[in-house]
Amino acid sequence: MSGQQMLKFVSIERAMPEKRDANVRRHDFHEIYAEYAHEKAREQAGRCSQCGVPYCQSHCPLHNNIPDWLMLTAEGRLREAYELSQATNTFPEICGRICPQDRLCEGNCVIEQAGHGTVTIGAVEKYITDTAWEEGWVEPIAPAVERDESVGIIGAGPGGLAAADVLRRAGLQVTVYDRYDRAGGLMTYGIPGFKLEKPVVMRRNEQLEAGGVEFVLDCNVGEDISFDAIRGRHDAVLIATGVYKSRELTGPGAGSQGIVRALDYLTASNRKSFGDDVPEFDSGELNAEGKRVVVIGGGDTAMDCVRTAVRQGAKSVKCLYRRDRANMPGSQREVANAEEEGVEFVWLSAPKGFVGDPVEEVVVQRMLLGTPDATGRQTPEVIEGADYAEPADMVIKALGFEPEELPKLWGVDGLEVTRWGTVKAEFTTGRTSIPGVYAVGDIVRGASLVVWAIRDGRDAAQAILEDLAAQPAVAAE
Repeated sequence: MSGQQMLKFVSIERAMPEKRDANVRRHDFHEIYAEYAHEKAREQAGRCSQCGVPYCQSHCPLHNNIPDWLMLTAEGRLREAYELSQATNTFPEICGRICPQDRLCEGNCVIEQAGHGTVTIGAVEKYITDTAWEEGWVEPIAPAVERDESVGIIGAGPGGLAAADVLRRAGLQVTVYDRYDRAGGLMTYGIPGFKLEKPVVMRRNEQLEAGGVEFVLDCNVGEDISFDAIRGRHDAVLIATGVYKSRELTGPGAGSQGIVRALDYLTASNRKSFGDDVPEFDSGELNAEGKRVVVIGGGDTAMDCVRTAVRQGAKSVKCLYRRDRANMPGSQREVANAEEEGVEFVWLSAPKGFVGDPVEEVVVQRMLLGTPDATGRQTPEVIEGADYAEPADMVIKALGFEPEELPKLWGVDGLEVTRWGTVKAEFTTGRTSIPGVYAVGDIVRGASLVVWAIRDGRDAAQAILEDLAAQPAVAAE
């Protein structure tokens, strides 16, 4: 290791890639951060302290070898940095864009805890792989050996695609079934373009398809094909459906016109960006233009909704959250970006009911934080007599997601689920109660992060390979 290239945190301050001006970026769906210039990436990577116990790596769900690829970047050995980065991560350029680094790797950076700004790990990770694509270093999927065994994957989100990548590289025949007309799951239809531009996702889909992964799209399991039929076609089945059932609002008027689900709203916006025909958007039902928008929730989906509404030309955008800023589950960086773009956050507030049909007002009740619950978080309590009316033409429900009842939906006997409705699966392998059936990602964990789904998909793929290893491979001709 070249000593002069590292430990620069004492003399060089943290610097993110340039962020586009809020007054400019609020009018389009392009990503808000520019790309690092080569020298800036080297300089920022060189701020890594190369500490003996890298907390950044241990707090990364994929345990990416962050210190080593930072060192290689600082030394200008970018292709080696890319090879090391992609060795543990199927989609490093996607994680570099959408991971909440402030809660994971960067949030546990040793030099930040020592009083210096954290290393910009996510931005460097994005830069490394974007450069690899530009330079042609990302090689096609080309298995050395073709195997006869096949795996059916239900769900083309990050967990399913990560597993498909690992299994196909090992030579297995892989078919991915998905309800949507494009692969990618929430990466395609849930996450807005200003966080993850869609060509980045489509490029990975194309790589998998070119590498021999078969996609069966517009396919609803339980309707267009039965779960048993999929099991009959394949030697193993991986369930990676995610969780799409929205938590609902309660209270008077909760079913009024103008109150919409976050996923419906975000999907319509993303479809529009693809140039699709979206009647619900064109009619104004799922379009915030000119409206007073109130988003209810405090997670990353709520942040996606408020920032999308701004870009659609909403008259005003407010976000109601029942706890305070310090206790919200969404990324603090996303909150700051939203505030810069004109979103108003109304902390310690929750909806009590709705007036009008179509909706005209949200009856808001003020909250305070009381005693901690079993998890240690303070419980929101209503302040009696402090209700007020918030004008609204559109209310977006971003209260989180729950699993669909898969055994009932698919008519599957023997698939065990938890009391929360998630599929019971063995930790690290994804094995379920049915032999040869595995499950990964949000359908096992509940609503979680893309990076955890990638981790689960890669782990389950390894377990599938081990379980099928007794069958002999056939050399490709």
